[in-house]
Amino acid sequence: MDETVTLPGNPRVRTAELEALHGEAFSWALSRCRYQRPDAQDLLQSAYARILDGSAYFEARSTLRTFIFGVIDIIAREQRRRERVRSLLRGRFAAELEPEPMAAPHGEANSTQSARVESALRTLSRRQRDVLELVFYRDCTIADAAQVMGVSLGSARTHYDRGKRALAIQLADLGQSRLLGLT
Repeated sequence: MDETVTLPGNPRVRTAELEALHGEAFSWALSRCRYQRPDAQDLLQSAYARILDGSAYFEARSTLRTFIFGVIDIIAREQRRRERVRSLLRGRFAAELEPEPMAAPHGEANSTQSARVESALRTLSRRQRDVLELVFYRDCTIADAAQVMGVSLGSARTHYDRGKRALAIQLADLGQSRLLGLT
């Protein structure tokens, strides 16, 4: 494949770079969709469509990776908002709806400790979870995480610090906080 081929709607995006980032982008999409593979595939397809047609335009103010993660995050937030509205409307017309069980990240919990870590992560605010995931699991800097999340660098640092402290407190009795670099 020619490494210089760019996207028609996004001339600063080379197809080879986009393909190289596909695995990381899909992994991020999975985390935005509670690890539901079909939903993540749809989310990533929507992100690629916006990037291909230029409605999500890469201006090179960040890395391509950060840009793609940001597009995925924006679309995921839009989808969650639409789903909340649908849920509210269904609630008005149906007295009893069963809530969907939340899927555990990375399959079923292997041990009590991993279940405890997952439980501790769920107690954090959405932004704290997002920034910690981006930094620890997606190898982003806090500055990259701020861009992906659409918040200021100071806000991202605050969420990062508060999230780490909260996890350290919750996981102290497991001896996990030191292992995870939280203390």
